[in-house]
Amino acid sequence: MRTPFTGVGTALVTPFTKSGALDEAAVRRLARRQIDAGIHFLAPCGTTGENPTLTDEERLRIVDILVEEADGRAPILAGAGGYNTKEVIHLATEMQRRGVSGFLSVTPYYNKPTQEGLYQHYKALAGSTSLPIVVYNVPGRTGVNVEVSTLARLADLANIVGVKEASGNVTQMCEICRAVPPEARMRVPWAVSAFANAAAPRLSDSDSSAARGQVTRSP
Repeated sequence: MRTPFTGVGTALVTPFTKSGALDEAAVRRLARRQIDAGIHFLAPCGTTGENPTLTDEERLRIVDILVEEADGRAPILAGAGGYNTKEVIHLATEMQRRGVSGFLSVTPYYNKPTQEGLYQHYKALAGSTSLPIVVYNVPGRTGVNVEVSTLARLADLANIVGVKEASGNVTQMCEICRAVPPEARMRVPWAVSAFANAAAPRLSDSDSSAARGQVTRSP
């Protein structure tokens, strides 16, 4: 059996009707299309899914639909992040009750917390749930970077299992690999891809081929 959150996961878009309401039928169609295409996990309510503009009611309804449609065939890595730690914990608790398998948690944004503040934020979230948490570091959007030393500290927390490292800083990525012990790293390969909304079969097939060692070099 595949380890949860390895392979390719789709950062799901959130479809709306012309009136601006959540398009529940479209959410169902999107989920079925992704799962039928062999995608390995679903990542709803992230920034690709317009999380900052969603209400909690909409976020939880999306989770309800996806858990129902997945029916155990694909784990749900739900977006639960933000700058209000108590609200993030509340949302994560409600999502866990509805059957998600883990959380993708973007750093607090705009108010630029210190590195100690980031650590305490994620520590509090990790202490509120038994589910795995993937830290989402995207400083170009949030205004704050999770530094290597902070991520290394977070890796000591049992259910901080990985990082979606979107800093664009290759040096930092290499330093993370050196600083975080192998046993504390999420098992790879894995990716959370917005492109998978349009090309799920292609990405899923590519990952499966790579896992089997069937990789060819482009001419």
